[in-house]
Amino acid sequence: MSARARETRKSATGLTLVSHDGKPYRFDPGALCLELLTTGGPGAFARYEMLHGPADLVAWAGRSRLAPGLELTVGEDEVERARVFRDALFLLTADRAHGRPLQPGHVATVNETAAEPSLVSRLTPAGTRIWAPGATGTRLLSTVARDAIDLFTGPHADRVRECGAHDCYLLFVDTSRPGRRRWCAMEHCGNREKVRAHRARTPRTLDAGHPDRP
Repeated sequence: MSARARETRKSATGLTLVSHDGKPYRFDPGALCLELLTTGGPGAFARYEMLHGPADLVAWAGRSRLAPGLELTVGEDEVERARVFRDALFLLTADRAHGRPLQPGHVATVNETAAEPSLVSRLTPAGTRIWAPGATGTRLLSTVARDAIDLFTGPHADRVRECGAHDCYLLFVDTSRPGRRRWCAMEHCGNREKVRAHRARTPRTLDAGHPDRP
């Protein structure tokens, strides 16, 4: 999974990821819930696990598209619930991206997570948003789960996709007007796949002086 990357920080238009060869690139999955999927996943994706403790979930929230200023209190049990929920959401999103039936168990996990109280935001006299005190890991996950429900039942539900590169499994929702997004990021997988396709189309020529040379 060479296109899988280590999540680092949030940019103005998405997350900044770092590929295995050390090159940073911008990845905007298009939804809060899909940002969580960059922290690891089930099965073979467990090797990319980033949520090892409460501080990791707090750090992810700070890099997400949630408004700044969120102060979280997270327990060890909430981190475990975060991993279970994320893995179910990962598989649910992959099924949606490939047009497969949604599995009842994954749907139930998302619904159960969304049923908990969510984060509470407040409007300030200056017209900005702040977060109410008492934010917990459970409230954070509920907010993410509700975002997932909105995504899968909203106008872009049919635009949930997996990166078109042969070795990348990043998931995103295409919110662009044309609806023709294929890559996690053009600067990363898009360019790599274009170079790969060009090489596949270009006939290989033999060196005149070395007919057996590849």
